Amino acid sequence: MKAFALNRGHFVYLHDIVMAGLSFFLAMYLRLGNEVWDRPYLWNGIAMFAGVAAIVFWSMRLYGGVWRYASLNDLIAIAKAASLAVLIFLPLLFLVSRLEGMPRSIVFINWFTLMALLGGPRFFYRLLKDRHISLKMEQARDGARKVPVLLLGAGDEAELFIRAMSRGEGAEYQVLGIVSLSGTRIGRAIHGIEVLGSLEDLSLISQGLMGRGMKPQRLILTKDDLEPPVLRQLLETSEQLGMALARLPRLTDFKDGAQDRIELQPVALEDLLGRPQAVLDRAAMQGLITGKRVLVTGAGGSIGQELVRQIAGLTPANIILLDNSEFNLYAIDLELGESWPSLPRSALIADVRDRPRLQSIFLAVKPDLVFHAAALKHVPMVEANPAEGAFTNAIGTRNMAQACRLANVQVMVTISTDKAVNPTNIMGATKRLAESYCQALDLAHRNNGPATRFVTVRFGNVLGSTGSVVPLFQRQLAKGGPLTVTHADVTRFFMTIREAVELILMASALGAAHDSYRGRIFVLDMGEPVKIIDLARQMIRLAGKRPDKDVEIKITGLRPGEKLYEEVLHEAEPTLPTEQAGILVADPRHTDAEQLEESLALLEAACQKGDDEQARQLVISLVPEYREPDHHSKETNP
Repeated sequence: MKAFALNRGHFVYLHDIVMAGLSFFLAMYLRLGNEVWDRPYLWNGIAMFAGVAAIVFWSMRLYGGVWRYASLNDLIAIAKAASLAVLIFLPLLFLVSRLEGMPRSIVFINWFTLMALLGGPRFFYRLLKDRHISLKMEQARDGARKVPVLLLGAGDEAELFIRAMSRGEGAEYQVLGIVSLSGTRIGRAIHGIEVLGSLEDLSLISQGLMGRGMKPQRLILTKDDLEPPVLRQLLETSEQLGMALARLPRLTDFKDGAQDRIELQPVALEDLLGRPQAVLDRAAMQGLITGKRVLVTGAGGSIGQELVRQIAGLTPANIILLDNSEFNLYAIDLELGESWPSLPRSALIADVRDRPRLQSIFLAVKPDLVFHAAALKHVPMVEANPAEGAFTNAIGTRNMAQACRLANVQVMVTISTDKAVNPTNIMGATKRLAESYCQALDLAHRNNGPATRFVTVRFGNVLGSTGSVVPLFQRQLAKGGPLTVTHADVTRFFMTIREAVELILMASALGAAHDSYRGRIFVLDMGEPVKIIDLARQMIRLAGKRPDKDVEIKITGLRPGEKLYEEVLHEAEPTLPTEQAGILVADPRHTDAEQLEESLALLEAACQKGDDEQARQLVISLVPEYREPDHHSKETNP
């Protein structure tokens, strides 16, 4: 036979019975004062009520709650038990004493005193554990000092984070204070953590804490809707104060202490350069894609991958992935299968320079829409290999357009670049050739009834794309620097890949739906240009380093074909707004399709021979906007 053993539940049960008896005495004393000692039923009443409570508490398992986690549910259970005990006790007391000489209000007072004596110790114990015991346990466990931080924002997110840090044994951060974004709640406290001032007071707050021996190491943003200019200023200020900038994770990560370790999120570069999101006509984008067979070239590239993702979300009938890189094609095909397993798809290895292969594919799959993102886009590489650049960018686009016409494709969308405007390099010139060819074909069929529409979309740099400056800076930062900038004054337009592809799809829907846009080029509003040296400084700060102190910025000089600044519009291109914010339409010079076809045949022959010089000269002769690069610009150190 197993021996009976006392546990915490038994002690809690005994505590509750004692509190029940004490509650009856307190109710009597509160009502009668010192006269209570003269009442003959005092001790009998205490014993009787304690007995009733013992039966009720045991039957309702009131002893089963864990005081460390006492909550509203426990309080409700106590209220039910107290109410039942009082309701049972009242008729028993009447049978024994007929309530002679006992004020009727004592029964009601007894309910409140019982609630206080049962609930009070539970919640007081939780308070002690929350404020003291858990902190001591953690310090005894690992002896590690928590990272001192300031919170920016005095809202619900800050409250949840503070609570998570005070309760979780895996908490890593000590909140020294809160900085108000709105300037309200200053002087008030959240769970004992004071709101020390407004955003304008950040430097004074930091200095005040340091004067008390508490130096904040991180500034944590609790809101995710701060404007980019505010974020950039915060990044600079936090660097000056020796604090790293970070974000809170999602609110759901704090729920009921669901995770043992809170992982702060870095502030993304996109947050610093972001712009207000344009309101897009989702119905028009859906109408363009839904139920259509869509083919994407360069599907494994940065733009191509995002195109595939967004197109897949618009329920096409089928999606055909085309790329000449086996690995890139495999990666996007795998992702597509995992995210949209029911979407019919095919992955085809092909080169846009191989005209017979393209035509065979198009006749077999018969796409309705084609997004042509395949290109060689790295300026110095194409400058060193002009025949290869022209073969892919110009001849490859021609091959795609001819395959589209052969297979009666409804719309071909060509992805172009701001480097096609007044190009000073072969890459930009070949992309301008591609624009001209598609523009000429679109105009050639204006009066010939239904035919393939050719839509061209032009935009600048996208953050994080392969071969762009951001991944380069990230690699250089990982090695400790230096970050290389070609010129102190060089600027570029930037937008996120997601935003660029959304606007590509929106522009495609506009171009396909309106015949008035034939032969024109859609230009994405890129906002204000960004100095690359400023971008480098911001990325250094995001890494928690100091520009020019912890990480050097080195000026290397302009590369072959590189401009100081890019343009998205030619001065001679009439530009008009469209019905969609963020998208303009330009009307570049027109080119005769037949003449351009003959010239491209000559260019193809030079490319096939690998004659770089002839290919270069032919490209330059076919692009009147081409300008020789100026490599004599004055260079200055940051």
